[in-house]
Amino acid sequence: MHALLVEDDDRMAQALTTALAQRGHTVRRAGRALDALRYVHAAEFVLLDLGLPDLDGLELLRRLRTVCDAPLIVVTARCEERDIVQGLRAGADDYVVKPFRMNELMARIDTVRRRTGAAAARDTDGGGRPVCTGDVEIDIAGRTVTVAGAEVRLTRREFDVLAFLAARPAEVHSREEILDRIWGDAFLAASRSLDVHVAGIRAKTGRAELVRTVRGFGYQLGTDNRGERR
Repeated sequence: MHALLVEDDDRMAQALTTALAQRGHTVRRAGRALDALRYVHAAEFVLLDLGLPDLDGLELLRRLRTVCDAPLIVVTARCEERDIVQGLRAGADDYVVKPFRMNELMARIDTVRRRTGAAAARDTDGGGRPVCTGDVEIDIAGRTVTVAGAEVRLTRREFDVLAFLAARPAEVHSREEILDRIWGDAFLAASRSLDVHVAGIRAKTGRAELVRTVRGFGYQLGTDNRGERR
């Protein structure tokens, strides 16, 4: 794997580069946002610090997501809930707060890599035909969502959650099941990652009923016809 490390602190960058190299990865470091935008096209994975000298890290994350769909983990000292929620909504696949245990970060990287790209598409594949509910069409194979004929851009994680529910629309899925299939870790149930991504789906589609909450258990695709396939 070729990783892009966006980190302006030399000591932290050296520690992360060494840990990644020991696991067989190649690393390109960028200490500034402009360098990150220049190098990201070749990256297969991104580790992003938010405290950069030339641009706020959350703004950089939004810009990176317009040109790159590689798995991305935010690694930062910002620990406020608002920052975490904004990072996840902007497209981060995970959010790790400094200080952290290196082995835990490496495990998170492995988990995110397993659950993105082709593996995530296979996990959420519902047979290749679009799933329709009301004026919403979810094309699982094409990884697109349209509302009233207009395409809606979801982050990769948001789409993975919606596609997983759409693949089996008649079923109610527990939080643990969704977290295990999409994040690879059912024990993330104490985190707000899933709730943030569900809120993002509802807000971006403008259809609050598209994902139905089953209180105390999990979520289901919200539809009267249980996901008619075309």
